[in-house]
Amino acid sequence: MKNSVYLLAIILVSIFSCNTSKSNFPSTENTVATQGDTVRIANDELEYEVIIIDPGFSTWLNSRAYPRGYYSQSYLENKNQFYISEWNSRVLQPMRFDPNLYEMSINYDPNIDYGYEVNYLIYNYMIYFQNTYKQKLFGLVPIR
Repeated sequence: MKNSVYLLAIILVSIFSCNTSKSNFPSTENTVATQGDTVRIANDELEYEVIIIDPGFSTWLNSRAYPRGYYSQSYLENKNQFYISEWNSRVLQPMRFDPNLYEMSINYDPNIDYGYEVNYLIYNYMIYFQNTYKQKLFGLVPIR
């Protein structure tokens, strides 16, 4: 594992939201750009952006992840809440967990509808991360 180079860029996930008071979210059109091993999802309407940079994730996503539509959005949201909660807990404990693996906290608000694509990519990154780096964030980890 080449920690300094690869793990520095393991996940740069930033979800920003300034518009949490809306109760009815419009349908969103996501912009998904994949360049090498960088996956970027942006939506200016909800003011969020997710960037996943990890060598091998794009290949894994295309070859081993279950296809879009396999899981429901509510399933993905529920799993993401658990995974991200544990991830953020580990970010705050650098003496216990490798700070090269858990560099940044993830701002994920369960009250915001980020849409299927964002939840799908976050969920699959969490599965990829756990299998690749031999980590267990929450519950049973699907092996793919």
